[in-house]
Amino acid sequence: MKTYVLGVESTAHTFSVSVVSSDGKVLSNAKSVYAPPEGKGIHPFEASQMHMGAAPKVLSQAVEASAIPLQDISAVSYAMGPGLGPCLRVGAVVARTLASSLGVPLVPVNHAVGHIELGCLLTGAKDPVVLLVSGGHTMIIAYSGGRWRVLGESLDLTLGQLLDQFGRHHGLSSPCGRAIEEAASASSTYLKLPYVVKGNDVSFSGLLTASKTLLDGGSPFADVSYSIQETAFAMVTEVTERALAFTGKSEVMIVGGVAANKRLSGMMTAMAGRHSSRVAITPVEYSGDCGAQIAWTGLLAHRSGIEIPVERSNVLQSWRLDRVDIPWRG
Repeated sequence: MKTYVLGVESTAHTFSVSVVSSDGKVLSNAKSVYAPPEGKGIHPFEASQMHMGAAPKVLSQAVEASAIPLQDISAVSYAMGPGLGPCLRVGAVVARTLASSLGVPLVPVNHAVGHIELGCLLTGAKDPVVLLVSGGHTMIIAYSGGRWRVLGESLDLTLGQLLDQFGRHHGLSSPCGRAIEEAASASSTYLKLPYVVKGNDVSFSGLLTASKTLLDGGSPFADVSYSIQETAFAMVTEVTERALAFTGKSEVMIVGGVAANKRLSGMMTAMAGRHSSRVAITPVEYSGDCGAQIAWTGLLAHRSGIEIPVERSNVLQSWRLDRVDIPWRG
């Protein structure tokens, strides 16, 4: 008999609700995205206010699109963290209210684990080395001993933050990745930038400063965009390749908002080819933050008996994925 889980995502700029089924089908994935003014980043309070206003409509859209009556929902899951506090709390309130009214279990989900598990569902990856690249994370990850383990990460900015801060310096509004990718595709002029890999970790702060300096000095936006992509993507590809060689795994998966970038996926595909490994790339419509990642991971957790009382539906702004037990992977 099929079961259905509803998931609520609200960690940053996106408020999203999804319904998934136990046979691995994403039945709906409604969302509303906060758009900051040009040249600005996400303002947590303003984003949370948008989430509150959008929540009733997004919830209704998700339920209607799924064609699953609310009384058939077996559990409600929500992103407990990591993320922006005001935004997380909106999702927690919506989820606990819904779980209470339906009389079903409430399931907490780690947002980053959600990216990975949804990616595995949609791409068919079984045991990959994962490159998680988004506004909140830049990590190289592999599963071992009951948890997803971090084999490398950014020591300062995430890849998404690097692109967003560079884009905002040029007057764009977050998220800036798509505009930078479009600008970069119009150039093939590489401008020398800092390339910082430390062991299996990366550092982007120097790269950001140097890119801003080039832009302020009159270098064309397209050339600097091309150069920042080439440098940053080469850095994460290098450390992912090292992790792949170390683990001996045969799959590489890219998840997170930056996974939508075609140049990054091209570099990763070429790298994996040298190791005769398969590359799995999350579909663009699910690479960014979405309710589906919370709903599907919530369903996996619910199957494993994970739930919390509604009165304990708190949020954890800093909740590393390598502190989360993953019983469903055995």
